[in-house]
Amino acid sequence: MSAPTSTPALRPADRYGPWADGLSTAERRARLRCLRAIVHLVCGTHGAELVATLDQAEFDAAALRRSVDELGRLASLDRRKVLTTFAALHRPLAPKQGSRS
Repeated sequence: MSAPTSTPALRPADRYGPWADGLSTAERRARLRCLRAIVHLVCGTHGAELVATLDQAEFDAAALRRSVDELGRLASLDRRKVLTTFAALHRPLAPKQGSRS
């Protein structure tokens, strides 16, 4: 079974992270795994359903679609912690001063 290449029926506002369009299979899986780890660490057992869905989403387009909805159903503080951590980990790093590119 191969990973989904696009995220069907998502609102434009939900097309970020692992749900972004145009990701390679490897990049989508990496983002799903990163998000799954963050949810597990931030939410513990009350994020278990989302963790399981993110795991399934690596190979199942329906689970990929469900995962964005499940993320939206997290308690607002948990959702903010998950999203800010994910964003911080995926923020482009500024080049170090004095380094040559």
